[in-house]
Amino acid sequence: MARGLLSSCYPQLCRNILAIMVSHKEFVGAGKEPGLQVWRIENMDLKPVPKALHGNFYTGDAYLLLFTTAAPSYNIHMWLGDECSQDESGSAAIFATQLDDFLGGGPVQYREVQNCESNTFLGYFKSGIKYKKGGVASGFQHVVTNDTNVKRLLHIKGRRAIRATEVDMSWGSFNKGDCFIIDLGKDVYQWCGSECNRFERLKASEVAIDIRDNERNGRAKLHMVEEGEEPAAVIEALGPKTTIAPSTPDDEKVDSSNRKKGALYMISDASGTMKVSSVAPSSPFKQAMLSPEECYILDNGVDKNIFVWKGPKANMSERKAAMAAEDSIKLKSLFPLQIQVLPAGAETTMFKQFFSDWKDKDQTTGPSKAYTIGRIAKVEQVPFDASTLHSNKAMAAQHGMVDDGKGKVQIWRVENGEKVPVDPSSYGHFYGGDCYLILYSYRVGREQHIIYTWQGLKCTQDELAASAFLTVKLDDSMGGSPVQVRVTQGQEPPHLMSLFQGKPMIIHSGGTSRKGGQSQTSSTRLFHIRQSSSRATRAVEVEASASNLNTNDVFVLKTPSALFVWRGVGASDEEMEAAKHVVGFLGGNASQVSEGKEPADFWSALGGKKDYQTSKSLQNMVKAPRLAYVLPGDFTQSDLATDDVMILDTWDQIFLWIGNEANAEERTGAPKIAKEYVDSDPSGRRGLPITTIKQGAEPPTFTGWFQAWDPKMWESDPLDRIRARF
Repeated sequence: MARGLLSSCYPQLCRNILAIMVSHKEFVGAGKEPGLQVWRIENMDLKPVPKALHGNFYTGDAYLLLFTTAAPSYNIHMWLGDECSQDESGSAAIFATQLDDFLGGGPVQYREVQNCESNTFLGYFKSGIKYKKGGVASGFQHVVTNDTNVKRLLHIKGRRAIRATEVDMSWGSFNKGDCFIIDLGKDVYQWCGSECNRFERLKASEVAIDIRDNERNGRAKLHMVEEGEEPAAVIEALGPKTTIAPSTPDDEKVDSSNRKKGALYMISDASGTMKVSSVAPSSPFKQAMLSPEECYILDNGVDKNIFVWKGPKANMSERKAAMAAEDSIKLKSLFPLQIQVLPAGAETTMFKQFFSDWKDKDQTTGPSKAYTIGRIAKVEQVPFDASTLHSNKAMAAQHGMVDDGKGKVQIWRVENGEKVPVDPSSYGHFYGGDCYLILYSYRVGREQHIIYTWQGLKCTQDELAASAFLTVKLDDSMGGSPVQVRVTQGQEPPHLMSLFQGKPMIIHSGGTSRKGGQSQTSSTRLFHIRQSSSRATRAVEVEASASNLNTNDVFVLKTPSALFVWRGVGASDEEMEAAKHVVGFLGGNASQVSEGKEPADFWSALGGKKDYQTSKSLQNMVKAPRLAYVLPGDFTQSDLATDDVMILDTWDQIFLWIGNEANAEERTGAPKIAKEYVDSDPSGRRGLPITTIKQGAEPPTFTGWFQAWDPKMWESDPLDRIRARF
């Protein structure tokens, strides 16, 4: 059926390609190694683009791109220039389908349109993308040459995602708010408008350097030109200078209010003919609306996004009909569109945000880590070794450990708007009715500090507000150098758990540690004990119900007449050792109970036997980290904009990085944005720790997520560094 849909649009094209392209010769090497592969559509065939010219796109052409991760997982993109023909765009769609089939149907597919590319696509090109006039029909080829017979003008736009668009070679193309590159072959001039900012200058310089190093093989000279100081060569190339237009509004500001407005359609041939039917006219949707036997189109046309979801049991006709999304639904002048094609299990965050109850397969809840399965977003797990924490930053980052937790610890409880010292003998006990400030000091070259703000789930709004105020006050008193980590009860990071040296962190569901303020505890209490990947343990009081048991962990059950230590099949000896401390606190002689051999009074105390988590631990897989607005898992230190506030999402922790040049509004508003970012995640990560980090004071838990972090990078001006490369 799908072939029929396509054939009705491109009859001769489809016959030619489907006849010769069951498996294209270019697919033989596709996805064999991590990285990016780019092909251009030339005469209904695929021609590879030299690596040195990746990021250059002719506006009259269509392209196919494949990005392969180390896992491996795959992203397939078809890119369509504004002036490409219907035959070329149709060829790209068919080749994308063929490549998807060749790679087993697992890739995520994107439809990219000039000037409307996805952030995932733009993230592949650190030096930006360049739009060149013409195409294969005009005889323009992707060939690395030393040709200096060039005369063109490029308009540079974008902060994080750079677009260099070839425009008319005249003063009428310029404006005061942007940077332009006047490319004269042997000489390349970067022209900076009087109202452009530092970051725009920095990104334009990266484009100029890329032209010199890749397009000219280093045989061009770069020049920096300020508006009003144009040299004679520029005036000669452009003619007498005319009035420069004023700056234009920032075209990258997005109205996010429309991001959750979508409609859901189902594609099915269950009736005997291929039909597109409406499932829900507006979001949010329920995950149960997606049947594994069908394919679906999620239309977020208001934001120029279309998502195609392929059910794992859908037949081939339905899958290929779904690929023709723009033919299946006539979207009333909403083109150009970005289209993502998602196999089940590889759903992106952008897709999942439209569902109010989305849960990934085998996702767990409570005081545990959430993990993904399969090839998508796989990250190699680094075993924990405390002795190498400071030399192995990747390990420190993945396990959330800046050191082994043996530094100095001071704890205060928030009480009546003030911080009151906690008796050191009770360090490690945290009550749900309280808020605490934990100051941790350690030395790695110089003395460094972390302020953990722990907020109980049953504390008052006044205490929450006071804890935030007291954290800022403590930070200010120490010169603003500490790293701040906000922790919600039940979401404690590994390093905080490690501060109590061999003892578990014990978290009481409610109550308070204030003198005379303790509430009456329940006669039956259940504590869940789990060891983190860094070998620190935590004992969390949970509801005394059998449904809270977990085959991977240890539980301590206290009843009016008995005390049990229950060991799950997958529990560790360290978790059993931690249980001794909980037993000592609760008092009494404990009976050890092995999973599967529970006495009747054990189940009776828990309200009867119930189903509980019995799947094996998934701790050999972790979620890939994401730097906001940058390609997931593939970012560098230079992607951190020093005049901005950025979010690093490592799945079980959120880092809020504050650049030194960020303005006051960004600094004060960023924590709220980070909290909303987490709370709005449909996968249910509400309450994750949010660590606030200032530029120049990044701990290894943060820097370890970046390849080749340079601690001296911030000591010099980024513009000075890049000018030195001119």
